[in-house]
Amino acid sequence: MRGTRAAVQNVLRVLLLLSTLMASRFSLSRSVHPILKRPTRFLTHSPHFAPSPPLKSRPCPLWSASFSFCLASSSSSSFSPTSLPVFSPSQSPRRYASFSPPPSPPSAMAAAVAAAADVENPLLKNFDFPPFDSVEADHVRPGVRALLKQLEDDLDELERTVEPTWSKLVEPLEKIVDKLSVVWGMVNHLKAVKDTAELRAAIEEVQPEKVKFQLRLGQSKPIYNAFKAIQESPEWQHLSDARKRIVEGQIKEAVLGGVALDDEKREEFNKVEQELERLSQKFGENVLDATKKFERLVTDKKEIEGLPPTALGLAAQTAVSKGHPGATSEDGPWIITLDGPSFMSVMQHCRNRGLREEVYRAYITRASSGDLDNTPIIDQILKLRLEKARLLNYNNYAEVSMATKMATVEKAQELLEKLRSASWDAAVKDLEELKYFAKSQGAAEADDLRHWDISFWAERLREAKYDINEEELRPYFSLPKVMNGLFNLAKKLFDINIEAADGLAPVWNSDVRFYCIKDSSGSPTAYFYFDPYSRPSEKRGGAWMDEVVGRSRVLSRNGTSPRLPVAHMVCNQTPPVGDKPSLMTFREVETVFHEFGHALQHMLTKVDEGLVAGIRGIEWDAVELPSQFMENWCYHRETLMGIAKHYETGENLPEEVFLKLVAARTYRAGTLSLRQLKFATTDLELHLNYVPGGPESIYDVDQRVSKRTQIIPPLPEDRFLCGFSHIFAGGYAAGYYSYKWAEVLSADAFSAFEDAGLDDNKAVEETGHKFRETILALGGGKAPLEVFVEFRGREPSPEALLRHNGLLAATASA
Repeated sequence: MRGTRAAVQNVLRVLLLLSTLMASRFSLSRSVHPILKRPTRFLTHSPHFAPSPPLKSRPCPLWSASFSFCLASSSSSSFSPTSLPVFSPSQSPRRYASFSPPPSPPSAMAAAVAAAADVENPLLKNFDFPPFDSVEADHVRPGVRALLKQLEDDLDELERTVEPTWSKLVEPLEKIVDKLSVVWGMVNHLKAVKDTAELRAAIEEVQPEKVKFQLRLGQSKPIYNAFKAIQESPEWQHLSDARKRIVEGQIKEAVLGGVALDDEKREEFNKVEQELERLSQKFGENVLDATKKFERLVTDKKEIEGLPPTALGLAAQTAVSKGHPGATSEDGPWIITLDGPSFMSVMQHCRNRGLREEVYRAYITRASSGDLDNTPIIDQILKLRLEKARLLNYNNYAEVSMATKMATVEKAQELLEKLRSASWDAAVKDLEELKYFAKSQGAAEADDLRHWDISFWAERLREAKYDINEEELRPYFSLPKVMNGLFNLAKKLFDINIEAADGLAPVWNSDVRFYCIKDSSGSPTAYFYFDPYSRPSEKRGGAWMDEVVGRSRVLSRNGTSPRLPVAHMVCNQTPPVGDKPSLMTFREVETVFHEFGHALQHMLTKVDEGLVAGIRGIEWDAVELPSQFMENWCYHRETLMGIAKHYETGENLPEEVFLKLVAARTYRAGTLSLRQLKFATTDLELHLNYVPGGPESIYDVDQRVSKRTQIIPPLPEDRFLCGFSHIFAGGYAAGYYSYKWAEVLSADAFSAFEDAGLDDNKAVEETGHKFRETILALGGGKAPLEVFVEFRGREPSPEALLRHNGLLAATASA
C-alpha cells in the first residue's frame, strides 16, 4: 500500500510538473542538485567460536578476548547543528553530479517522470548525512541506475580530457569513486542492519550493473596510462608521500584489476569478477538466514538451569518477539537462538549438557544443508579465485592477495608457525587443567571433554581460579559508563572531545546514537554513528566499523577546509532488558575499545588526499593496529576503574577484582591463540595449495590443518567453513593471518606507553600525542612500516605480544 500511494503521489507531481514546464519552458534538470558522498572499508571484530560475518568489502576481525559486540552511548546531546559546514552547490558546480533527463527524451512525459523519480529518490538527494531513515527497497533500482548513468558520462569525459596531472586525473577520479561509494555503501549498510527480502532482491538485480561499471573504471587504459606517466615524469620526485602512495596504489590495483589483459582474457576476467561478487553476496545471505532459522523453544526452566538473569531476560524478550506475549525471564517460555549473546550464554553457563551439544552442533553446521548450503558456493569461489590468479599470471590466489599487503606468503607462514609452536604446549596444559578441574567437580564427562563442554568448564575454572564471574561483573559495566570512560581516555590520549549530536543526522533505528568529535579548540573534526544492540531478525552478527565518508580536500563542502570524515560502528551486544541498561561482560568492553580504535584511525587522520586518508590505502595486515592497541587500555588500572562503576549504586569495582582481571588476562592464552591460528592457516591452505575438484575436499583441508592447530579434533560433521564469512563474503581471503600480523604491531605500539610509564600521566599524554600524529594521522599516506618506525623509533618486535599473552617463556624454549 505504501508503494502504491507513493506511485500515485508521484504521478500527480508529474502532471503538475508538466503543466509548469509547458507554462514556463523552464528546464527541470536545472533544479536538481543531488550530492553524493562516500563510505569505504569495512572492519569487523571476530567472536570466539567463528569469524563474524563482514559487510561489503573490508572486514577486519581480530581475536582479542571478545566476540562480536560494540558500543553506543546515552549521554545527552549538547551539539549545535550550526557547527557543520553546509555546502552550497553553487560553490562548485562540477563537484557533485546533477541528474537530468536525457538530452533527447522520447517524450516530455517520459522526461518528467524520470526527473520526478530522481527528485523523490532519497539516494539521489542533496544531503550532508545519508538519509538512512527514508531509503527503501523501491529506491534502489532507479537510484543506482540513475547514478551509474551519470558516472558513465563522467568517466567518458575523464577519459576524453585526461592528462597526467593531479587536477586532470586524480581529482575527477576521486569524485567518481566517491559518488558510487556513498550510494552503494548506503544500501549495503541498510542490508546489513535492516535486512529485508525486498532490499536483497533490489541489490541483487543492480549489482551486476554496478560491478560492470567498476570493472570498466578499473580497466580504463587512459587512466592507467596517465598514472604511469606521472610516475615516470620528472615531477615524480617532488610529489608528497601521500601522492606517491596514491599513484603506486592505483597502478597496482589496475594491474590486479585486469587492465593489462588482452580483450579475450579481460572478458573472461570480468565474468569471473561478476560471478565472485554474486557468490559472495549469496554466501553472506545464507549465513544470516541459517542463523535466523534456528530457534529452540524452552518451556521447562530446568532445561536452561545455569543461565544468568541477563540471558534469561534476553531469551524471554526474544520469545515475546516471536509470538509469546506473556513470556517472562522467571517463568518463560524462552527462545534460544544462534545469535552471539544467546549462543555464548548457553555454551558458557547452561548446565544442560544435552542442550549445549544441540546448540553447538547447530552452530557449526550453519548454512551447510538444503537451500542454504554454502558448500557448492565455497567450491565455486575457490575455483574462480584460482582462475582469476592464473589470468593475472600468479600461481595461486594467495599470491594475488599478498600483492597488496605488508607480508609475503612465506613471511605470513613463518609468523603463523612461530606463534603455533609458542602456543601448542600451553594449549595442551590448558586442556589438562580443564579435565582435572572438571573431575574435581564430579563431572561425568571429565575424561572425555567434548567441544560443547569446553566453554562451560572454562568459565567454571575461571571463576574458581580467579574468583571472577563475568555475569556478576555486568552491573559494573553499563554501556553509558563504559562510553563515558572511553571518551575520557580518548581526550587524555589524543586531546579530543566527543559530544552527543543526536538529531543532527538521520538514523536507521531508534537505538542508534550520533556523535561529534571536536578538537581542543572546539571545532568539529569528525562524526560517527553507533548501533549497539543485537537484532537477529534483521541484522547481521558481528561487530564492525565502516566509513560513511572520508576526509577529503577535493570534496570540501565549503571550498576551503577538507570534508570531515564520518564513520559508523555496528555491534551486536546484549540489549537493555526491562528497566536495566545494557550491562556488558568484560569481553564486550574490550570489543567496544577495539572498534573505537578503528574509528579513531578513520576520524583523526590529517591526510587531505581522499584516496589515502584515514584507513584508506593502508595495507590490510596493518589496519588492525589501532583497534588492537586500544584493547590494551582495558587492563590499565586508571582507565578500567574509571569505567567500572555499579550502574545502581555507583560503587567502584573492588580493587581485588581488578587485580584478578589483570591476572586472568593470559587465561587459556595458548588455546585461544591456536583458535585464531587455525582460521588463518586454513585460509592460507585453501588459497595456496588446495586444488578445486582435486582429491581433497575443503573439509579434508580443514581436518588436516586442525591436526596441527586443535588439541581436540573437530567433529567429522564440522562445517565451520560454511559460516567463514570473512574469507568467503568479505575481504580476508588469504589474509586472515592479518590479525596476528597486526597484533604484533599493536602490542609493540602499546609497549611504548609501558616503557614511558603507564602511571606517568605526562608521559602517557606525550606518547599518546605521538601515536596520534603518526599511526592515526598519517593513515594510508605513508607505508605502514615507515609509520610504525616513525612512532616507535625501530621496526616491530613480537616480544611484547608474546609477553602480554604469557607465551614468552614457551617461545624461548621452542
